Amino acid sequence: MWKVVKGKLVQTTDTSRVKFRTNISKSLIEELNQIAEENGTHTNYLLETGLTKVLKQDSIDFDKQTRPKDRVQYKTTYDKELIENVKEFAKKHQYNVNDVIEYSAKFIDIENSKDHSYRYRVE
Repeated sequence: MWKVVKGKLVQTTDTSRVKFRTNISKSLIEELNQIAEENGTHTNYLLETGLTKVLKQDSIDFDKQTRPKDRVQYKTTYDKELIENVKEFAKKHQYNVNDVIEYSAKFIDIENSKDHSYRYRVE
């Protein structure tokens, strides 16, 4: 992100985003990477739209017995407030955060995801 300071552009870190590491399905990541590439966005931006919808539903229909067996470590950044809400939601419904993230992939809204260049915005 860039900010205008005394008439000059200065690159800064977006403090509204935090690093988060979890384990999610490798095949899901590959599928989302393809969708993100085709639509000029990033995988984490896609997941954020799905997570937002799941939080609005305030319910989840997930069978713990059907968890994917191909989980790999996935590190990215998320909106700080959103990931905190996801953690609370997961705890409330007795799920793991990675279960909620994988479930949210069904609710991705490509039209409302942030653009690939969002991280280079000027504020």
